[in-house]
Amino acid sequence: MKLSDAKLRTLTTPGRHFDGGGLYLELTPTGGRYWRMKYRYGGKEKRLAFGVYPEVSLKDAREKRDAARRTLDRGDDPGELKKAAKAQAAHEVATHFEAVAREWIGHQSGVWTPGHAERIRLTFEADVFPKLGARPLAKIRPRDVAALVRTIETRGAPEVAERVLQRIKAVYRYALARELIETNPMLDLKPGELLKPRAVAHRLALSDRDLPDYLDRLARYEGDPTTANALRLLTLTALRPGELRALRWAWIDEAAAEARIPAEAMKMRTPHTVPLARQALAVLKAQAELSAGRELVFPSPYSPRAMLSENTLNSALARMGFKGYATAHGFRALFSTVANECGHDRDAIERQLAHRERNKVRAAYHRSEYLADRRRLMQWWADYLDGARGGNVVPIGAAKAKKGGA
Repeated sequence: MKLSDAKLRTLTTPGRHFDGGGLYLELTPTGGRYWRMKYRYGGKEKRLAFGVYPEVSLKDAREKRDAARRTLDRGDDPGELKKAAKAQAAHEVATHFEAVAREWIGHQSGVWTPGHAERIRLTFEADVFPKLGARPLAKIRPRDVAALVRTIETRGAPEVAERVLQRIKAVYRYALARELIETNPMLDLKPGELLKPRAVAHRLALSDRDLPDYLDRLARYEGDPTTANALRLLTLTALRPGELRALRWAWIDEAAAEARIPAEAMKMRTPHTVPLARQALAVLKAQAELSAGRELVFPSPYSPRAMLSENTLNSALARMGFKGYATAHGFRALFSTVANECGHDRDAIERQLAHRERNKVRAAYHRSEYLADRRRLMQWWADYLDGARGGNVVPIGAAKAKKGGA
């Protein structure tokens, strides 16, 4: 006799209560009600568990039984298929993108600087994990990754978009090498085919992994100390080289920790306020001893009333061993890339770079200059640079100036 909902609600006798087709409800002496299905496969009697009544209703249990019967009719064992599905589900949990990406970062950290590893972790946490982190690697499609990197590009960070794509592909290569996935679906994703071409002339720029070497060489630079201090302040402020070379002491407000550059000295002909981190103020203090009260912060070593020549900073970089690897203007790209990848506000970064906002509505908001955000951003950047050398960065000329006053 088949079961009914009314009968199930009033069952009190422990034992198996059959419904047909091998389906039965097992009532335990303690009151537990479990759906089971008895079937034969390969000459052996087997059992399937369908859940607990009433969470699994009579209708649901019958549907599960019928599905199991169809599996048997195809010649498969429903019990083994269920075990395989459970194993696959457990595998997918272990191969969620976030879990594997963090494992990859940990694996690579042995060859990366701590700062580089931290930047990559922050990039994933800001841009990738919220969209893809909880999904199994095998269930993420190339179109999902393409949509993600295009979203990053659309917000005005094409360099970050390209790096995110390359790092996602690296995670998949890592997973394939460890047999966490059977194929790499991201193999054919190419930045040039996904992202818009950028019609810009790229200036050579250091990467963050080059910073320890650069800062160490700058600290030991034996050339003109004014030139070295100019490079140091250029790195700390992300100013354009021309704007830095034109810097006047009259524009420096030490009490407010700001440099206020007038419109005529700016490329975009708009006044620009530059927050000065503690380290930037230290460079200026050292440079004040070297410039001997002249109008220019960084006067030419050959003509005190003239600013440093356009090639002076790049020549110094070449003398330090970075010819063909870096230009003075490239420090802006380095700052932008690191700050964006570490999740800082894009508007604050763009305003610090004194980029013109093409959207007129957003441009109106730029009048606020994001000063509070930029103060935090530039102090973070200065601390980041210190960390690249273990906090031992000393402004060039400070030691000489101190020695000269002794």
